[in-house]
Amino acid sequence: FPAGDDTDYGCCGYLLLGVSMLFMVILFPLALCAGIKVVQEYERAVIFRLGRLSKGGAKGPGIFFIIPCTDEYRKVDLRTVSFDVPPQEILTKDSVTISVDAVVYYRVQDATMSIANVENADGATRLLAQTTLRNMLGTKSLSEVLTDREYISSGMQETLDEATDPWGIKVERVEIKDVRLPVQLQRAMAAEAEAAREARAKVIAAEGEMNASRKLKEAADVMSIPQLHATSLPTNLDLYKRREELHHHFPPAHRHAKYAH
Repeated sequence: FPAGDDTDYGCCGYLLLGVSMLFMVILFPLALCAGIKVVQEYERAVIFRLGRLSKGGAKGPGIFFIIPCTDEYRKVDLRTVSFDVPPQEILTKDSVTISVDAVVYYRVQDATMSIANVENADGATRLLAQTTLRNMLGTKSLSEVLTDREYISSGMQETLDEATDPWGIKVERVEIKDVRLPVQLQRAMAAEAEAAREARAKVIAAEGEMNASRKLKEAADVMSIPQLHATSLPTNLDLYKRREELHHHFPPAHRHAKYAH
């Protein structure tokens, strides 16, 4: 809730403020040192005066002034903060137990709301992230968790951002880091993947043999008769040479005499 401009401190409150101002005048040098505060560029200071939010909202960056006796302030860091969601044991929609962890990035966009509306904005955001992660993944099947991480992360970011808006928190990003499966399920999936690889290898080998057979058949169909003669020419030459050798070893007269006997 924002601080109103019509803050009423009551009679006692105004009396305390007057006394505090009087002491500041009397102890001016000391009061000046005690009342001047500085916050960095990435910080804001939420001031409470007599327990109520001070007018004007959060102060900073730079120098601001408080009344030492009646004011107190709390610094708020506006930089983006990241935290790991511890591994959550989740039962998916198809009754598979998995362990999932995530990382959340957020920042404070309203310093006053982050102090006034929630006791511990960081702790509340962390607990809400764990609950949201379990609730969202509990409605998904194992295959959806493994394949739709970006969609799940986006949905979780929107849910967290809407829930933390009253706290002045802006959830910028959610990432699912790791999904761990039971050991038995990992072995079963590994065996299934190995069988699929072997089946693909057999199919590829069979296709290779089929293509080779088709090419050989096409080559035999297109081969012409002259090519066949050219292919058999070396064999004919060998036969001719063999016949000449026989004529050389057995002259014609010797062969006729042999046949006459």
